[in-house]
Amino acid sequence: MSYSIPRRPRRNRQSSAIRALAQETTLSVNDLIYPMFIVEGSGVRSEVKSMPGIYRHSLDTLLEELKEVTDLGIKCIDLFPNYSEDKKDKYATESYREGTLYLDALKTIKDKFPDLALMTDVAMDPYSSDGHDGLVENGKILNDETLDILAKMAVAQARAGADILGPSDMMDGRVGFIREALDAEGFTDVSIMSYSVKYASAFYGPFRDALDSAPRFGDKKTYQMNPANVREALIEAELDYQEGADFLMVKPALAYLDVIKTLNQNFDLPIAAYNVSGEYAMIKAAAQNGWLDGDRAMLETLMSIRRAGAKIILTYFAKEFALLQA
Repeated sequence: MSYSIPRRPRRNRQSSAIRALAQETTLSVNDLIYPMFIVEGSGVRSEVKSMPGIYRHSLDTLLEELKEVTDLGIKCIDLFPNYSEDKKDKYATESYREGTLYLDALKTIKDKFPDLALMTDVAMDPYSSDGHDGLVENGKILNDETLDILAKMAVAQARAGADILGPSDMMDGRVGFIREALDAEGFTDVSIMSYSVKYASAFYGPFRDALDSAPRFGDKKTYQMNPANVREALIEAELDYQEGADFLMVKPALAYLDVIKTLNQNFDLPIAAYNVSGEYAMIKAAAQNGWLDGDRAMLETLMSIRRAGAKIILTYFAKEFALLQA
């Protein structure tokens, strides 16, 4: 039987050159932010057991790693501190004290790598003896009282050389409060990438392992979002937009591709997504067991996040991706 097929989609897949011409979504190292971890000491390069290929660095080894990272074309990192328990207290005072590990590291990095966009984390949990993102009183997370601490932290990080601040705490009103504090101190050019839509997720475990920052009691469900909700994400994002955020972030990424798409369709700001530690660890574990091709799974994962609408992806795969493109 003779049949003329008028539309043959396979024609646009017949060679690598034609497939490249027809490709709808692109991904480059310019779209990625590389999260990194700093610890006290010297000569430290300690692999995070639950995150193969990811290390806690002391400042000296971090600077060596940054030379390699920037040579690969990575233009932005997000630095997280790992503090010993004796440096933590109820009010997270180590987060804004002059001369502390994190702030000194930011200054040194900015001095050594002035063209590197330096993103920071604004939240109490790495410095809190309670392990929560807000101030705790009688087992309750106090929202408004936390804002003063976050503002002090934000200003201290801006003064140390941060280009982008990442409030990850999910306290109500913190973006506007931080923006006002930054502007009052003359840091009008420092950006805010708000963790606008951060879910109470099971995928954060390896990150908390890396920082030893798990909550000492309870959970974070009174401030992080219910995974069942997407309309609420629009409320959170709209508030951060109105309060002066420069970027809106969704965290995690893979289980929330619909949320990324929803924000991208409703806001003109660049949308970021955090491809979190548990998402990274799953692919790594499966690849190490020979259950899937790790490189292909990485590329497919990152492309799916871009396709959903994220312009920016925070990912532990950033260095591996850059090596593949080199």
